[in-house]
Amino acid sequence: MIIDTHIHLDDERYREDFEEVMMRAQEVGVEGFIIPGAHPSTLQRAIQLCEQHENIYFAVGVHPYDLEGMEGLDFEYYASHPKCMAIGECGMDYFRLEGSDEEKIAEKKRQEEAFRAQIRMAKKVKKPLIVHIRDASHDSKMILLSEGAGEVGGVLHCYNADEELLSLANEGFYFGIGGVLTFSNAKKLVNVLPKIPKDKLLIETDGPYLTPHPHRGKRNEPAYTKLVAQKMSELLELSIEEVERLTTHNAKILFEGLTKH
Repeated sequence: MIIDTHIHLDDERYREDFEEVMMRAQEVGVEGFIIPGAHPSTLQRAIQLCEQHENIYFAVGVHPYDLEGMEGLDFEYYASHPKCMAIGECGMDYFRLEGSDEEKIAEKKRQEEAFRAQIRMAKKVKKPLIVHIRDASHDSKMILLSEGAGEVGGVLHCYNADEELLSLANEGFYFGIGGVLTFSNAKKLVNVLPKIPKDKLLIETDGPYLTPHPHRGKRNEPAYTKLVAQKMSELLELSIEEVERLTTHNAKILFEGLTKH
């Protein structure tokens, strides 16, 4: 059994063949799905899917690229839904910073304020965080530590292989591993994977993005988590059954509500 801990099933690219996507996932043993919150515009679709499918769950949050969506979003209302597992995906992303130095500083500040607000909300509603970090490892780590995010823990979604972040395992953070692990240029992640505590490993797709080899260039989907599990099995010298058992157990520990449905 595999739990896909980060899959954007509310994305338009799954609408036409949604049932086929779910069938292919079931055929390879993917039996749980968490839809992260990225932009409030897709939240109702996520909730609809959760209410129609027993094994689909969601999170409420705003991606650092979509911060205009935070205004007016009632986090507490959505967090009270029985199938809301987490707050996020939220975090820091410096990959697309543009403009003058002053504009870049202002954007970093904007992201930081939104990130801190969502960490505080997670602590208030007592739910873990789904954290997005890209080209912002040190600042993200300092924000998580200064806000006491270890009180609720969470997952570093699509873990970027920065060893500076490994110490967050001590703060109750897990590491989401997806299709990037199978890329030929993923040497950094391949090398750091064995350094991650095994009780802090999770599997994800981030579909429809980051499709694993040999399907790169196509839409990603939950069935491809099997390819991630196979690569983890190879690198960690564990059977694929052990990888699946381990990561599923870890997901159920972090996202407590998964065991209630």
